[in-house]
Amino acid sequence: MPLSIPSWLDLLGAAQHSAVHLETRDAYAVDYETGPFADWRAGHRHDPADRAAWWRPWLDLIAATVARGVTVRRARIVSEPVSEYTRFLYDGTFTNVAAGEEVRWLPRRQASDIALPGNDFWLIDGRLIRWNHFTGDGESAGGEMSEDLPKPTIVSRKDSFDYLRLILVAAWPKPLSCAAEQACLSHDCHRSQRGIQ
Repeated sequence: MPLSIPSWLDLLGAAQHSAVHLETRDAYAVDYETGPFADWRAGHRHDPADRAAWWRPWLDLIAATVARGVTVRRARIVSEPVSEYTRFLYDGTFTNVAAGEEVRWLPRRQASDIALPGNDFWLIDGRLIRWNHFTGDGESAGGEMSEDLPKPTIVSRKDSFDYLRLILVAAWPKPLSCAAEQACLSHDCHRSQRGIQ
């Protein structure tokens, strides 16, 4: 029986040790005409010194989670050359870091030796998975909670979670100073991201 999908407040609020997120898409559905992505395309950039202008409830949740001693990590697998949307994400990542997230970028070409799952996910405390499903256009197709993975290739529940942990461990130590970051820097989207290694 599928688990009900908790709110982000409940999901991250229940995390005790870790909340790690893997993002694998080069673009997620955004409005090209209005909203933050459209503003960014028109040249708007957040000023790191003007925290009130860019702080939002999600960052409060991350900061509160980190303040409880939970490690929050985000690994982004990106194609090269990077997409316009990836440059947009990179430009705003300083906000995630300010809230306490650790963020890493991994060029897709360097991820060939990692058996990546077909969907983005959050792994909470190494035991609870929130899969994020998307349509081909990047629209959200809903989430799914699980305490297990399908078993055609994974033989046990313990192996399932070891598999997800291994994916994140494999992606995490890869260097940040990669061509993906350089592409972002060359498109004037760099912001100080202290804490990212």
